[in-house]
Amino acid sequence: MAAPQPTGRLAGALWTGCLLLAGAARAADPQPYKVEIKATDSSIETTLKASSDLVNLRESAPAGPFALISRARGDIDRLKTVLESFGYYEGTVSVTIDGMVLDDPTLGDSLDAAPAGRDAQVKIVCATGPQFTLRHIEVDGELPDGVRAQLGLEPGDPAIAAEVLAGGERLQGALQDRGYAFAKVDPPVAYEFPAEHVLDLTFHVTAGTKVKVGDIRVRGMRRTREAFVLRHLPVHPGDEYDAGRMEQARSELLALDVFSTVSVTLGNQPDDQGAVPVTFRVRERPRHAVSLDAAYSSDLGGSGGFTWTDRNTSGRADPLTVAASVINLAGTASTRVGYDTSVKYTHPDFLHQGQSLQVSLAGLQQYLEAYDQKAVRLGATVSRKLGADWSGSIGASSQQERIVQESISQVSTDAGCSAPNPSLSHDAIQKCTYNYTLFSVPLGVTYNTTGTSSPLEDASHGLRASMSVAPTLSFGDPNARFLLTQASLSFYLDLRRLGLATTPGRSVLALRATGGLVPGAGQFSLPPDQRLYAGGSGTVRGYKFQSVGPTFPIDGNPVGGTGMSAGTAEFRQRIGASFGAVAFVDAGQVSSHVTPLAGTLRFGAGVGMRYYTPIGPIRLDVAVPVQRRPDDDPFEVYIGLGQAF
Repeated sequence: MAAPQPTGRLAGALWTGCLLLAGAARAADPQPYKVEIKATDSSIETTLKASSDLVNLRESAPAGPFALISRARGDIDRLKTVLESFGYYEGTVSVTIDGMVLDDPTLGDSLDAAPAGRDAQVKIVCATGPQFTLRHIEVDGELPDGVRAQLGLEPGDPAIAAEVLAGGERLQGALQDRGYAFAKVDPPVAYEFPAEHVLDLTFHVTAGTKVKVGDIRVRGMRRTREAFVLRHLPVHPGDEYDAGRMEQARSELLALDVFSTVSVTLGNQPDDQGAVPVTFRVRERPRHAVSLDAAYSSDLGGSGGFTWTDRNTSGRADPLTVAASVINLAGTASTRVGYDTSVKYTHPDFLHQGQSLQVSLAGLQQYLEAYDQKAVRLGATVSRKLGADWSGSIGASSQQERIVQESISQVSTDAGCSAPNPSLSHDAIQKCTYNYTLFSVPLGVTYNTTGTSSPLEDASHGLRASMSVAPTLSFGDPNARFLLTQASLSFYLDLRRLGLATTPGRSVLALRATGGLVPGAGQFSLPPDQRLYAGGSGTVRGYKFQSVGPTFPIDGNPVGGTGMSAGTAEFRQRIGASFGAVAFVDAGQVSSHVTPLAGTLRFGAGVGMRYYTPIGPIRLDVAVPVQRRPDDDPFEVYIGLGQAF
């Protein structure tokens, strides 16, 4: 067996990482060039490209002929470090420019004499050689029972630097989670055995003593009340120290939405009782925020408005939000401009920590092909986190509204504002005004494993599901009792998991199913705004808003129904750093009876573009109705913020 060799090359792979940047020399006459990188192991080509100065500085820092040669020489050591970080300690890197090796004394003159504007062809070939594996893995130091397994490294594993370092971090984290706040795991010492293509590793561990949580202080607050913050911490003085719970505490403070940063620091050493003080340092976000929003779709037209928020009304992270928007500007499914306004106040820790109460007052006026509506709504909702992925809510709301719609007595004897006007011809449209007072008790539950908390965030994996049930009393013409039931299920599949993509989160298949039923009242006993509709950006793109489903016989305007179901399949592909493209197919139907899938199924299909911003993707979709009817437009356009679902 060959003698073990502590290798500086391994140290470079483990401790310096994969990305090294060097300054670029400039020449008076830059030499344009193109770069091609090939590796025996194609799976590491992305990392090689990310580590190459030849690639990263090609456009941002042009170089003259001799500076280009110098840059190429620097890439050789840089890319060898990348190979070693993946366990290829006998790998080689060769670079040629226009087919000439870098040591060719005539290379510089050849580049200098090349025609102006011609791209030099730089070719990098990385021969990996055999991949080294781990053999003996030793931990030097005292460890509590069960902690050694957290290292997560086994003999025979590939000697990948990132995995080796992560093993040491896991070991240190496991000790800190068990009360050893000052535990330290040194970077491993590695020995290389070239003949066997193996490495032996030794981790030196200093566990120290177990400690408890001492005094907890919060520093950096200006308006937020310290007592409120301390109630939200899952750690208390006297608890055994647990690094995982400290991180949970930091995350929960950030979730209050009043702090921009939260950090945790420990005292230098425990006191005589074995307790260590903990300090949370926070930075408050600006108390007030104003945001503007705008959207456009060819069916509902344009909309625009503002939102003003006081994030910390009383110092208890209790936000007050005022929003106002102008809606339905020149849409094909609307007839006049309307408005949508609301005031919302959220009281956190209502009767129970982690439970919030939101009180809202909203005003809405809209003029749609289906109906005209003017409404005022007052509601209160109690929401509570039920687990890591589950949350629930219960509320109460009342709504006073006036709705103008075509006389339903033309199509049904179920109910109507009056008998048909005898002075109207048989093909004339009679409109009636209906006044309703509604009381409902909505209950809802949601399940979310996507790792996203905002609908503007771009989900790339997991499941998002919701269901709501709202028993409702309606006083009007006629009175009615009904149960508005709606459910939605969205599934996001990262195609990398199927081997169909190489980069996580950039190629995603998104599927959605949604539906609703309104048992307890007939189609025309329901207020028009409580009926179910399909069509538009929320269900079946390509068809105008609310246009899928039953219609009035004279003008074809939407009636709405008591049963609805819709589904979407959408492929999302990121392009570069900021752009993306989608292709989708939507389907949906609305029935006039509480019978699933009893309506006529309509399909819409289209494509779209995305521009990704820090607050979410800007969406542009164009869709066509697959089964176009005489009144359907040839296509619909949708522009907004966030994915379609």
